[in-house]
Amino acid sequence: MAEQAPCSCGGGDKSRIIFPCCGQANTGQISNAAAIQLDEESYGGYACTALLASSEALAKRAKEVDEVVAIDGCGMHCAKKIAEAGGVPVHQHLVITDLGVEKKSGDRSFTPDQVEAIASAAWKGEGKLQESGKGKKPSDGSGGCGGKCC
Repeated sequence: MAEQAPCSCGGGDKSRIIFPCCGQANTGQISNAAAIQLDEESYGGYACTALLASSEALAKRAKEVDEVVAIDGCGMHCAKKIAEAGGVPVHQHLVITDLGVEKKSGDRSFTPDQVEAIASAAWKGEGKLQESGKGKKPSDGSGGCGGKCC
């Protein structure tokens, strides 16, 4: 079997770190469960968002990865705000209430389907933010991926 050339755009093997909001409502619990699922699926590494507020080592590591993903439960955008306050740029931002889940304060229940929907949204890049172009490798379609992974 011929060995496939590595992807030239780097989209197929990005290093990622995931910061969930972990809020007290159902949507915060979904953000945490989705981050755990994404970590288990090797999409990216789960990281403690609260620790980011006080750990220079975690902030340094987050600045070195290819992509930072913030998963917030609601429009308060706590995970994204904590990351940005630490100087960590967010490349993909998913807001669970924007993805069709109603926030229910005082109710932490959720379904596996809701977690799967958020994890799938991350895989699809539905929360991708505008990139400045800094550090982005252009795809020329010759690296084995067909240029579809960016």
